[in-house]
Amino acid sequence: MVQLKKDDYARVLDYLPKGKSEVPPHKRKPLVQAVGTSFFSLLELSPKQDANFELGESIYIGDENREKIDHIERRIKYDWLTPTAKSELPHVVKDIVLENDGRFLNFYNTAGSISTRQHKLETLPKIGKRHREEIIEEREIQPFQSFDEMRSRLKNIPDPLKVLVDKIVEELKGDSKYYLFTPLVDEYQRRHG
Repeated sequence: MVQLKKDDYARVLDYLPKGKSEVPPHKRKPLVQAVGTSFFSLLELSPKQDANFELGESIYIGDENREKIDHIERRIKYDWLTPTAKSELPHVVKDIVLENDGRFLNFYNTAGSISTRQHKLETLPKIGKRHREEIIEEREIQPFQSFDEMRSRLKNIPDPLKVLVDKIVEELKGDSKYYLFTPLVDEYQRRHG
């Protein structure tokens, strides 16, 4: 059995107070689609009665007393997100990365090889061997402290923040060969579900 990684907080991608339109009217119930802030789990949540939500809002979904969420309905695939949730996802992922910039800068500062032929940095969109070498050379001089510093020190590479956001969204879509930021459960779902 696969051990599922659980998020304690999630960010709202879409709030459907009347439920999904494709569900028969007599079975519809309020629903929140969200993404976890630690493991980027895509979730459908059942809100408590009279709770309201803003897009991008951070909500507690852990095991203790939840203020706005009654229970977690299920983990979902990217394809099950509403159009609103899909369009909101890159913005919310960017906010999560910025709020946890130490974790993601640490990736740039410590990423190593996946195999004798490929480096983790090369799995990022638009990062090739030349960009990889530039990142490694600069981080050996001094580890990166912020995304702004990365942008100023690395003149010829794409925006390092946007590259990470694109990689996480690519993983959530199931379009990646290597999964560095999203949970094992998503691989389990890809194979079984």
